[in-house]
Amino acid sequence: MAFYIVYIQEAHPTDLWQLPSNVKDGVLFTSARSDDERYSTAQACVRKLSVRIPALLDHMDDRTERAYTAWPDRIYLIAKDGRIVFKSAPGPYGFSPKDLERSLQGNTRAPTRS
Repeated sequence: MAFYIVYIQEAHPTDLWQLPSNVKDGVLFTSARSDDERYSTAQACVRKLSVRIPALLDHMDDRTERAYTAWPDRIYLIAKDGRIVFKSAPGPYGFSPKDLERSLQGNTRAPTRS
């Protein structure tokens, strides 16, 4: 079993809008305009937020975000055959660790949320 984070477009860039939690956490970035900028921002966010899960980077055209409706953030559980078996409500407040835990244990299939 493997877990990854996919870093998609910055949810609260300083050139659009800012949340107090971003200021508190020191994650203040403008919207990326190139792959290199997105990579640098993703690295800084992972470091500053002490993320311990390997992070992958979405393309500048946001194809992964669009394919999975991942904005602003969601949790997915993907089976080995590629099927999505769990999709959380939009985060950060829509996450249900208990639903994900049930999906991981295979005791009951957690409902897919959109």
